[in-house]
Amino acid sequence: MRFDVITLFPELFTPFLSVGITRRAFESGQVDVQCTNPRDFATGNYRRVDDRPFGGGPGMVMMAQPLELSLAHIRSQRTDAAPVVLFSPIGKRLDHAAVQRWSNSSGAILVCGRYEGIDQRFIDTQVDEQISLGDFVLSGGEVPAIALLDAVARLQPGVLSDSDSHHMDSFNPSLDGLLDCPHYTRPEEWAGVGVPDVLLSGHHGQIERWRRDQRLKLTAQHRPDLLEIARAAGLLSRQDEAVLQAQG
Repeated sequence: MRFDVITLFPELFTPFLSVGITRRAFESGQVDVQCTNPRDFATGNYRRVDDRPFGGGPGMVMMAQPLELSLAHIRSQRTDAAPVVLFSPIGKRLDHAAVQRWSNSSGAILVCGRYEGIDQRFIDTQVDEQISLGDFVLSGGEVPAIALLDAVARLQPGVLSDSDSHHMDSFNPSLDGLLDCPHYTRPEEWAGVGVPDVLLSGHHGQIERWRRDQRLKLTAQHRPDLLEIARAAGLLSRQDEAVLQAQG
């Protein structure tokens, strides 16, 4: 798959693409990432990509023309009709289902806004989908783009050392969309606190039940909305419900 990123700061992506375990996806070409800078398509001595907003107000607005020329350049290099995605506050919040959808796609063109925003005419005519990371504002779309690329990369075959690792992640359908359980490693006792006995028992059935119980309790405590989704889908057993009822 290929993701093209329209960004004024392509240098922000360089370290991300070359470090960490997800670099395997980018180095192998499983997830091909190409950055295009709108400034390369701006005109004038200063190659301006922004200007003051009509109607007054603070900040600057990214101009439509450099963005459109960047998009045309990318389209000339791609053979598919990749959707154009903008990261913005009005977008649908990114979740595991969306990441899974993107990980099974041929990619997209990601637009990273800056300043006060982007000329609405570009959004209306060129953008197919908008995505948000949450109810807060960032300085630009680069961080959300990196978050999406990282989430997509780790779902690709062979990227993680353990191929089953991502199936045990929070929100994964393998866990019925619940939060993951606590994890422990050596030493068996640290700062006067030991590892739960069941994890040292070697009894796999009891260990899996303990982990399921912990996932249920953590989800009920921190994300009850996820629990209700799992319940509505019929994913909770009678034993699950008994655990939740005992917790209160």
